[in-house]
Amino acid sequence: MKSPHRLLRSTLAVIALARVLQPCHSQAQDVAPPTVQAPSPNFPASRPRIGLALSGGGALGLAEIGVLQWLEENHVPVDRIAGTSMGSIIAGMYATGMSPTDIEKFAEKVDWDEVLLPEPTYSQLSYRRKQDRQNFLIDTALGLKHGLNGPNGFNPGQGVGLLLDRIAFPESGAASFDDFPIPFRCVATDMQSGDAVVLHDGPLAQAIRASMAIPGVFTPVEINGHVLADGGMVQNIPVETVRGMNADAVIAVELRLPPGDRSELQSLTGVLTRAVDVMITQNERRSLVQAQAVISIDMTGFSVSDYSRVKELIQLGYKTAASNSAVLRPYAIKDPAEWNEYLAARAARILSPPKTIDLVKVSGADSDTDQRLQKRLTKALRGPFNPTKIDTQLTRIAGVGQFDRLGYEGFTQNGVPALLVTTHEKTYGPPFVDLALNVDGSGVAAFDFSAGARITFMDIADHGGEWRNDLLFGSSNLAASEFYQPLGQSHFFVAPYAFASKYARNSFTGLTRVAVFGDERAGGGFDVGYDSGRCSEFRVGYELFNGRLSPLIGEAGLPIVSGSTGEFRARYVWDGQDSPAVPSTGTRVVATLSRVLQSPGLAHPIGQLDIQTSSFVPVGPKTSLFFAESGGTTFNGSAGPFQVFTLGGPFHLGAYLPQEFLGNHYAYSSLGFRRELFRLPELVGKKIYWGGWYEAGTAFGSATSDPGPVVVRGTFNIGVIAETFVGPIAVAGSVSPTGQSRVNFSIGRLF
Repeated sequence: MKSPHRLLRSTLAVIALARVLQPCHSQAQDVAPPTVQAPSPNFPASRPRIGLALSGGGALGLAEIGVLQWLEENHVPVDRIAGTSMGSIIAGMYATGMSPTDIEKFAEKVDWDEVLLPEPTYSQLSYRRKQDRQNFLIDTALGLKHGLNGPNGFNPGQGVGLLLDRIAFPESGAASFDDFPIPFRCVATDMQSGDAVVLHDGPLAQAIRASMAIPGVFTPVEINGHVLADGGMVQNIPVETVRGMNADAVIAVELRLPPGDRSELQSLTGVLTRAVDVMITQNERRSLVQAQAVISIDMTGFSVSDYSRVKELIQLGYKTAASNSAVLRPYAIKDPAEWNEYLAARAARILSPPKTIDLVKVSGADSDTDQRLQKRLTKALRGPFNPTKIDTQLTRIAGVGQFDRLGYEGFTQNGVPALLVTTHEKTYGPPFVDLALNVDGSGVAAFDFSAGARITFMDIADHGGEWRNDLLFGSSNLAASEFYQPLGQSHFFVAPYAFASKYARNSFTGLTRVAVFGDERAGGGFDVGYDSGRCSEFRVGYELFNGRLSPLIGEAGLPIVSGSTGEFRARYVWDGQDSPAVPSTGTRVVATLSRVLQSPGLAHPIGQLDIQTSSFVPVGPKTSLFFAESGGTTFNGSAGPFQVFTLGGPFHLGAYLPQEFLGNHYAYSSLGFRRELFRLPELVGKKIYWGGWYEAGTAFGSATSDPGPVVVRGTFNIGVIAETFVGPIAVAGSVSPTGQSRVNFSIGRLF
């Protein structure tokens, strides 16, 4: 029989898994029963000590909640309990005193999609990290801490860790897992020796996190010098562990799927998958033969990612346990008084969590960082214990980008209830590397390609200081560097920067492209500003650069100019959207006000205002409407060649080429929808959408005629957008009411 964990581990054998709480096996090994013995709580010597072994299995492990419900309803005691991977989560909750009903309610409230994300959601990131995601959309985590390298797992487990911290917090004061209402163990694998490691004390959340650390998916956990990963590789159904806890009889829960199809062996992937399956089968068989009773749950019709089917899975576990009543009832307590005595003894061992937090301590980073975070968290968290507030604060700190995990547990210092926050810095950075690929194409005659990287150093001069360096090569070329330094503990900052860039600009006579010019700029500036933390930034400063416009192809159209440009500029950005690529909800606003003192082609200083907005409004689980409005003006002046507004190109009047329309002023709006078609494989991307939108816009006003004639042009668009690991890929057909049409292809930022 093919268990779901084996199915998933097989997928991992070909690197095709993500976001599932599913254990990952290597070859099965003989594992000696653990020698650590659990103490014997008081119970009548006339009945045997009953142990329960819960298997891993991703979402399928939720069926084990139903097994617990049946056992309690039928007065079958659990005196010892152990679990592996997802089974360790269920076992841990039950062992610490949660009833099966409490566990069910907890599982139903969890947003599993969010918990299993490899990093905070886009809306939870700091504003600086949102900027990185906006401009460098390749979904990969890289750093230069030990040479160019990445994390040792797809998911550091921040969301899962906070979930486990919430479960474990009431038992923070327990000396060992033997002190729980039900003595508990979980199993992990030592990645160096290959041995089973039975975890019996220490932070409960950390132990469970180690038990479910699927190699290549979740990063390993280091405990007492051992690098630990998913315990399913050595003992997926921990019967041996429960036996080692002095259990007289062990009830094992198996999660199984029907056998695989013979056709799966027709490919290399299928053969490798089956090879892993065979090794894992031996692992589980060796465990099951040592159990006195086995509850084998038929998981046909369910998958390891079915977290949304909590109730169905629990009902399945309950019904399966009921169907095995003949095997299980002999272990039940027949006397109601004895059963109540058993429940009372178990309840007496439940620890009550502190009601307030009077002290916060932070450890894990350097002393300066620990003290800074301790000051911040003390201000935010002192007072009534509020796990939601703790989760929010730690997630926001993770959203700054320096740490991949932050966890917490309770302790008491001199009688004062306290919170210990533990940080874990990313192993591969800083400095961090973000990558970008940008493509805009509309046939051979209009094709732009560029690729680049952003390298970000953190805590350069003082806490929060960042040195950001951008490189971009191809049709657009850029080298830029910015030093960003917060002022003290405030949200205010200073940001000197320098840059050199060159990109191609089309030049038109009427609707005919007559030349391509090179727009070269080199200069720098100094900004001061205010960063709100997550959603907005305001900055004001002065920029000076030397620019040159010269023809690359043809010579007509734009003037050939060179010289220096100096301007004061204020810029405000609000980013309340939920994705940098294809949002489903939220609004983004960028407003820029500038005063250009000098520039080639200017007779006198000019003022300009440019406002760009985009909003997404969900109208269903798969559909969102979107609106985009933008406009700019040169007020009463005439823009020079470096300040002129442009329109044209994908998502800026798609039936026309980029920069086809120039003017001192412009206005643009679009209205459309995007609807989810289906999900991509996890390692390829996220979702594919189709959509339709209508655009209208105009650019008008010149040095000789301002405002001049105002011609509003429109474009109907329909296309497909895929969120992939290289960024959003869009293919759209665009046609104007006057007959212009193009098929546009884009990779990179769209909206």
